[in-house]
Amino acid sequence: MTVKRTTLTLSLLLGVCCAQAAQLNQRDSIWPQLNIAVKKSTAVEQQVEALLVKMTLAQKVAQMIQPEIRSISVDDMRRYGFGSYLNGGGSFPNNNKHATPQDWIALAESMYQASIDDSLDGSTIPTMWGTDAVHGHNNVIGATLFPHNIGLGAANNPQLIEAIASVTAREVMVTGIDWVFAPTVAVVRDDRWGRTYEGYSEDPEIVKAYSAAIVNGLQGRADKDFLSDTRVISTVKHFLGDGGTEKGDDQGNNLASEADLFRLHAQGYVGGLTAGAQTVMASFNSWHGEKLHGKKYLLTDVLKDRMGFDGLVVGDWNGHGQVKGCSNQSCAKAVNAGLDIFMAPGDEWKALYHNTIAQVKSKVIPQSRIDNAVRRILRVKVRAGLFDKPSPAKRPLAGKTALIGNKAHRQVARQAVQESLVLLKNNQQTLPLSAKQSILLAGDGADNIGKQSGGWTITWQGTGNSNSDFPGGQSIYDGFKQAVAKAGGKLELAIDGNYKHKPDIAVVVYGEDPYAEGNGDLDNLEYERDDKTNLKLLQKLRADGIKVVSVFLSGRPMWVNPHLNASDAFVAAWLPGSEGGGIADVLFDNGIDFKGKLSFSWPAAPHQTAVNRGDSSYQPLFAYGYGLTYQSKQTVKQLPEQIDNDPSSRTPLVILQGTVKKPWQTYIAHDGKRQLVNSSVASNAAIELRTIDKVVQEDARQLHFAGNGKGAMIIEQPFPDDLRDYSENQGVLSFDAKLLTSNDSAVYVAMNCQWGCDKGVEIANPLSSKGAEQWHNLTIDLSCFKQQGVDFAKVFSPFALYSQGNAKLDIANIQIIPDHKISPSISCR
Repeated sequence: MTVKRTTLTLSLLLGVCCAQAAQLNQRDSIWPQLNIAVKKSTAVEQQVEALLVKMTLAQKVAQMIQPEIRSISVDDMRRYGFGSYLNGGGSFPNNNKHATPQDWIALAESMYQASIDDSLDGSTIPTMWGTDAVHGHNNVIGATLFPHNIGLGAANNPQLIEAIASVTAREVMVTGIDWVFAPTVAVVRDDRWGRTYEGYSEDPEIVKAYSAAIVNGLQGRADKDFLSDTRVISTVKHFLGDGGTEKGDDQGNNLASEADLFRLHAQGYVGGLTAGAQTVMASFNSWHGEKLHGKKYLLTDVLKDRMGFDGLVVGDWNGHGQVKGCSNQSCAKAVNAGLDIFMAPGDEWKALYHNTIAQVKSKVIPQSRIDNAVRRILRVKVRAGLFDKPSPAKRPLAGKTALIGNKAHRQVARQAVQESLVLLKNNQQTLPLSAKQSILLAGDGADNIGKQSGGWTITWQGTGNSNSDFPGGQSIYDGFKQAVAKAGGKLELAIDGNYKHKPDIAVVVYGEDPYAEGNGDLDNLEYERDDKTNLKLLQKLRADGIKVVSVFLSGRPMWVNPHLNASDAFVAAWLPGSEGGGIADVLFDNGIDFKGKLSFSWPAAPHQTAVNRGDSSYQPLFAYGYGLTYQSKQTVKQLPEQIDNDPSSRTPLVILQGTVKKPWQTYIAHDGKRQLVNSSVASNAAIELRTIDKVVQEDARQLHFAGNGKGAMIIEQPFPDDLRDYSENQGVLSFDAKLLTSNDSAVYVAMNCQWGCDKGVEIANPLSSKGAEQWHNLTIDLSCFKQQGVDFAKVFSPFALYSQGNAKLDIANIQIIPDHKISPSISCR
């Protein structure tokens, strides 16, 4: 028996070894060994080892924790000695949106001094501050804001990109910050993705060239001024495949083959890492169902071992908590996979710190893996000169606030605007404009710097901003006003298009409102799907006999056939940033022609969302590389406006089937105060929720409302879903329910009630009439919720139950079903 067991064990071991060898052979046939510009230095390595040998386990783990400024104090930094910290989008010193550059410097200095104070933690290792400066130093009031990446891709000018990155680095250094979470090198494969505008192009070659250029601009060139006093540490992100998720679902699943993962999605890393980028950010997405934060093969075997990256890998916003078997407070799997720094916003950083220490002591995480992570962190700090440079407030650029948004920086941004514009239509040579004409400027984007700048602008989503939040910036109207004033023409600004004097020509500026990340996910690309305000304005002006120029602001190509038909000329302006004057530079007869070419193909239909450049079956309206100039004579003919509504493309959206499906989570609430349900039983003063069996184990939920204030069960996610395809096509909310007791108490089903349910459809009465203590399938027409004000373009919570009375019921099998031909079982009238 012993011999047989030994033989079996050896066979299993041989099988594992053979599988691992095969995987590494596959890796080596696909992934290159990079010739990285920043080479290892004996002096740097000796300094790192001298530091590492003196560090305690607690000090090492502290280097691996990156909390956020809203959740830590200077005293926390002194006590723990965090290796780094960050400000998230929309996070500011003193929680003040209008914090001055001096406020930013003051916080940087305080945190730095606390980190090198060894009175509590025994460490003098300097911390470093990371920020999302993704189109300029975009969290700081008055900074120069460049076009978002999609516009820069249309410019196809790597030299300009390097200049933009250099400007960004200088403005960041003024505020004492060391580290920038850029560039994003996603290669977008589906325009429904809410981060499409963060991608430079659907062409990986442009992304590769741009990645190298922006890394050189941020960090300096490896053989020149690498990480000097005017440079910052850069981050290529998000590793890997974030732009290729199924249906463009943010943080979703990428199903590309390994060969395509390299060919399409990794080219930005080839460019950026070869140039010497010192940090890589792990991605939220999964690859074939496995979250990248826990994927050792890609983070370690490919990125570090094969490609030769010797810098650090930082996580994304609590991304480790999404790894299977992990939480925000504990994730040994991510460390063992190769994550070097946990990005740990919120108050859970403390539990994460203590749990990681405990996991090392219990050998769940090898000490060697901790040492490797900290060695990488220290290597980056030594290379960046953080042990030698003065403190943030005393560095050469610190406090030179005149550099933030200065004229030379804004001129670089203005050039980027000029080169990013793409002329899609110019029938009868409508453009260029003459500044001597009588011009109407209309549309809600005409005098709106926030809208033209998009997401990641001061606030995370880019919302809640007014023109006064952009001192020194120019709206598109400001640029027009300057151009017309010089020539003696007439310009009337009328946002709604109701002019006082009939113009010779109308320029209408409109497009997408700002969004970031998953909040921008769509289910198709039809622009103005619900509200045709801008289309009606274009049509009205044309009916008045006025020529119309459309300036379209967007973070992606969109289906705008009706708007193209209603325009004599049409300009894709993307998201130009703070220098709106660059629009007028090109649209007026100033001798500046259109240079921009589409770096993303333009859809011919709302459901033509997948990018398939090179696929002969893909027939876009405007192909990749399209873009007219003033010398072009092409005429864009009348385009089809009929939408081919294909029911086969719609499938039921399953919310609860056995378990609550990702990305949704369940909460219970009492009078607006909520708690996450992460066990089989959860309760508060108003509601008890428990898992029960309907057909199989724990496939249903039982709710007991206690009649003690308003209680609710809410299923939701952090980002909204675009469910208009369901609401527009006979969609119903379907679920099974069994009423146990109600005592004549009303129970309501609601949607989008994240912060408090006050509207819904009553179900206790219909259930009682159908027969208590029996399962019934209930269907509610989605129009019921639309009548109550639910915006189906942004559904955070697709299902909630609430009551103020005393009731008990079971629920199961929650889904949204499209094209439902049978009359709903519950009426909302």
